[in-house]
Amino acid sequence: MKIISLHCDYINFKPIKKALKKPEAKEVKEKKVKECLVVLTAVEKTDEQNKEAIAKKLVENIKDIAKHVKTKTIVLYPYVHLTSKPSSPETALWILKQAEKNLKSFKVVRAPFGWYKSFELKCKGHPLSELSREINIDKIEKTKDEIKVSEALRAEKKLKSDWYILDLKGKFHKLKIDKQITGFDFSKNPGLKKLASYEIKKVRTSPKESPHIKLMRKLELVDYEEASDPGNLRYYPKGRFIKALLEEVVTKKMQEYGALEVETPIMYDFEHPALKSYLNRFPARQYSITTPNKKVFLRFSACFGQFIMASQASISYKNLPLKLYEMTKYSFRVEQRGELSGLRRLRTFTMPDCHAFCQDLKQAKEEMKIRMMVSKKLQEEIGFDMKNDFELAIRVTKDFYNKNKIFIQSLVKNFGKPALVEIWPKQFFYFVAKYEFNFIDALDKASALTTDQIDIENAKRYKIQFTNKNNKREYPLILHLSPSGAIERIIYALLEKAAIEQRKGKYPILPFWLSPTQVRIIPISEKFINQANEIARDFNEVKPLIRTDVDDRPLHVEKRVLEAEQEWIPYIVCIGKRELDKQIFSVRERATGKIKQMKPKEFKKILLKAQGEMPWKPLPLPTLLSKRPKFL
Repeated sequence: MKIISLHCDYINFKPIKKALKKPEAKEVKEKKVKECLVVLTAVEKTDEQNKEAIAKKLVENIKDIAKHVKTKTIVLYPYVHLTSKPSSPETALWILKQAEKNLKSFKVVRAPFGWYKSFELKCKGHPLSELSREINIDKIEKTKDEIKVSEALRAEKKLKSDWYILDLKGKFHKLKIDKQITGFDFSKNPGLKKLASYEIKKVRTSPKESPHIKLMRKLELVDYEEASDPGNLRYYPKGRFIKALLEEVVTKKMQEYGALEVETPIMYDFEHPALKSYLNRFPARQYSITTPNKKVFLRFSACFGQFIMASQASISYKNLPLKLYEMTKYSFRVEQRGELSGLRRLRTFTMPDCHAFCQDLKQAKEEMKIRMMVSKKLQEEIGFDMKNDFELAIRVTKDFYNKNKIFIQSLVKNFGKPALVEIWPKQFFYFVAKYEFNFIDALDKASALTTDQIDIENAKRYKIQFTNKNNKREYPLILHLSPSGAIERIIYALLEKAAIEQRKGKYPILPFWLSPTQVRIIPISEKFINQANEIARDFNEVKPLIRTDVDDRPLHVEKRVLEAEQEWIPYIVCIGKRELDKQIFSVRERATGKIKQMKPKEFKKILLKAQGEMPWKPLPLPTLLSKRPKFL
């Protein structure tokens, strides 16, 4: 069965002529339905084998879509043109009647069956307003088998928590949830209020498109890949360039911290005893694949390979904390389709994963505080403002909190702002405590970037041991750190941050070190292209280096300046006879919107200061704009 759902302001339909010799004997009058979900349906020949299951699945799909678009009115509209292999009219009508009967909590309007109809509708146009789905019993059973839902994920849906705000003085404020969240004065912490609302209400979908999606395409960074599974993206040269720089700076920070970089496989055996057990303790859905030898799943983190590696290593207490790190290319999670959103939530992503194996809880807590400070510095180096761009969330079991109150308070003090605290009545997952740096985007959605966890189970599960001072074998505790969050999510947050700044009347911009082009030279006429090339060559080839390109296209200067602004170029330099004669640049600075006159050496000092000690790569595209392809 194939369906197309359309979230509409209205649909207006009128039966015109019989399409069957014996159409359904319904009133053949014009009908108008406002504010509704229109479901175009085509029942197929294969559906006749199990029409009860198809009808049940149709109802489940309609309820799921209606929940996300928040409508209580359904229009069931037979639309055989969606398939080349239709079922018998009797089967199709039976399935539609069953769906109508079982959508009890909705107002259901069923368009007459067996008639040619004229119709007019107005679709709302938000990201979830147009969806297509295929319902097939064979595929349903296969999907159940291939997309493994862990016990932890099921437990998470039933999870009942107590929510608090922990302030810098160590005082707890219990939150009450009614129509509003009360229990704490959020007037000085509006971002924290948004985080609390998002986490407590657990509404993960949005009727609006996240601003970063338009920006990632407009800037020719990233795009959807229609030839792949949803949640898998393509990266154009500038997007791949930014991604590579971020991977480099995160890896460098982890190496400075003392982590040992490793590389592990992306797929693992479903029947491996430790892995099978761990899968059910992690709240994620997995992809599965059948190889010529066995059934495997695609990893959702670097845990599997690093834990197996550690279990086979000879480790002394002198080696602890032992820190293993991998930039996973890639990790996979079968996120629900309605929750997929550009770079924020996807199914294939690049995750930096650093595990620290610690002697005991005392060492684990001290190491977590060190890692928290390392992560704060990393996020600031990338281009975030810890005070304004992140909110802290801490999640703990009740038992762990009661025994480690001072430690929890120290995390909040180290962060420097009040934090949202979720307390579980008992242990649901393999960890007993975790913290997150959460970014609040332009739609007030919270996304965790940095996160670290105290894992008390997996050393035993994987038989990871170390030799203590008394020459006896012990199980370590394990910390799970993603110092920055997924690389894709960093790009999402940077673009959303720029969109928020634009709302405030500021110029949207990427951090200077991540800008694919840092300086654009615009010769005012073709007579000065050679000189522009010489300036660019000096900036690109004479150390220290600055990424510089030249707009040599035969367009008006104003047009080229406008396009440079639309590409978020940090500095634009127009050159002509006056600038060359006086050896003074006229520089447009995007961050301030001002035009400044400065000498080349003075200008380069400003650029080098902006670059700082961050990693540098050459231009990802040809220096001359006339030589560049247009990807979008």
